[in-house]
Amino acid sequence: MPTRKALIRLAGALSSGLLVAGLFPPFHAPGLAWVALLPLLPALWSLDGKRASWQGFGLGWLAGSVSSGVQFSWLGEVSWVAAVLLPLYLGCFWGLFGAFAATLGNPWHKHRAAPPGGPHHSRRKRLLAAVLPTAPGSPRLCLRSAFCHGAIWAGLEWLRSWLFSGFGWNPLGVAFHDTLVMAQAADLLGALGLSLLLVFTQAVMVQAVWRLRSPSPAGTRRPLWDVAVAALLVALVLGYGKARLASEGRRESVRLHSLLVQLNIPQDAAEMQWDDLEIHRAYEDDTLAALEAVKQADALAGKPAARQWPEWVLWPESALRGRILRTADGGWGAGQDNLNTIAQVRAAGPFTLIYGATELEAEAKGDQLVATDGGHMYNSLAVMDPSDELQTFRKHHLVIFGETIPFVESMPFLKKIYEQQSGTDYNGSFSSGDSFEPLSLNAAGQAIGVIPSVCFEDTVPRLTRLFARPGPQVIVNVTNDGWFRLSAAAAQHFANARFRVIELRRPMLRCANTGVSAAVNTCGSTAHPDTGAPQVITDASGSPFTRRTLLAELNVPLKPTVTLYALIGDGGIMLLASLALAMSLLTRPRPHPDTPPAHPPH
Repeated sequence: MPTRKALIRLAGALSSGLLVAGLFPPFHAPGLAWVALLPLLPALWSLDGKRASWQGFGLGWLAGSVSSGVQFSWLGEVSWVAAVLLPLYLGCFWGLFGAFAATLGNPWHKHRAAPPGGPHHSRRKRLLAAVLPTAPGSPRLCLRSAFCHGAIWAGLEWLRSWLFSGFGWNPLGVAFHDTLVMAQAADLLGALGLSLLLVFTQAVMVQAVWRLRSPSPAGTRRPLWDVAVAALLVALVLGYGKARLASEGRRESVRLHSLLVQLNIPQDAAEMQWDDLEIHRAYEDDTLAALEAVKQADALAGKPAARQWPEWVLWPESALRGRILRTADGGWGAGQDNLNTIAQVRAAGPFTLIYGATELEAEAKGDQLVATDGGHMYNSLAVMDPSDELQTFRKHHLVIFGETIPFVESMPFLKKIYEQQSGTDYNGSFSSGDSFEPLSLNAAGQAIGVIPSVCFEDTVPRLTRLFARPGPQVIVNVTNDGWFRLSAAAAQHFANARFRVIELRRPMLRCANTGVSAAVNTCGSTAHPDTGAPQVITDASGSPFTRRTLLAELNVPLKPTVTLYALIGDGGIMLLASLALAMSLLTRPRPHPDTPPAHPPH
């Protein structure tokens, strides 16, 4: 029978799990970011005894599994197995944090060392005590403990974004995707740096409350300068954000005009009423209609058509159903349907066409190109300039059980599981690309680099960062979130993607089949540079699940900011997490044999 304390701890873990889930779409409650972990931390710190680490892991795992289950319930649109197993796996990272907080990092364990020079004090410990003289419950110990908790949490968020190819969606810092003044600090340590700040602040708050509730000698004051330090740190982040928002808008830049085309085609074969020819015609019709509207608007305003003409036209991931054949020497060919569609829209005027397509390795046989037997297949972003010169980027970060199935050749039953869960045939795995060179395009008389990303690659900061170069650049993402229907997946995807813009200070153009198509400036805002109107495709009710086009304008800095994150990437978080772990190990208290552990006030 669970004790009252055990039930309170379980309630604390469940509360934190649900509060963290409330930070992200569809709930959109960023204010909870400052209090979400307040129930969990005291539940973990009140643990003691030999089983504290396992109990801490269990509480953390429960909180993380519940939180992930709510956040990623949209996986059930594709596979109920994934919707169950992924949260259970992600909960393990919360569990590791719980084990750390309950034992090695626990600030509520009262430890009384033996006098210096005694049998329980080595020379190393005496030196360490002189360098870090902290008493249990003191503000200094509070700050050290809070830093360690924040850094370990952020380090575990990095680990889950990397391990087994990674799933880095929704770190705590992404709660600020619409609170741009706070989000600007992501250009220092990434979105994970904001996660560190949130955990640090809440750890300080809980310890300060404990200290205030603890009995103290009459007439003595309880120092709270640790709270002042935490408040000052938050104020500095806010000030930094305001300064960045102001400075980014003053950078010398060129204006890029582009057209985003979103058809909102259902992914489910049962709902699909379109054949390949209709899809191609729809891209032709919507693109030509939007381009004609530009000509008419310019004519009415008495302006030359070239002034507002979109220099780039974007179609989403896997837009054209015909495949691109590419030889090792750069030669290429495509299905006739693709070429006909491209020729139709080209007739409206010159522009660079950017779209998603399947790319196959090919070889020449006589006057024709044919797919190489056993050759690789890629999910690619294709770029065709007005002269129809082709560049392609081959997607690096493949979706496991979506674009590739590990060990499928040796375990063919995995193919059957995929087909049962997805409702589509398995036609082989995509291969991963190997190039980290940005694509080069022209716009506004200026060479502009394209940082390419396909599908959820715009949620992988360590990958996007590798394409950053000096000079003007734009992040271009083509995606299709249609697999997840009208769920929160699309909004979560976009919330995470906006941080790539802030981390690198490169604007973004994003075109989805179903999802969020938008233009994002270097501060993570979708506001039009002149009118301030949001540059996001939505219907009258604000839903992104609609068929529409968007004429977008972006200011592309000629000399973009060189951010700390662009220079060091996730190395900053990894270093701080390693430092926190080392600090916790080196300063871990050794209880005097006669001193029992103390408990927080009830």
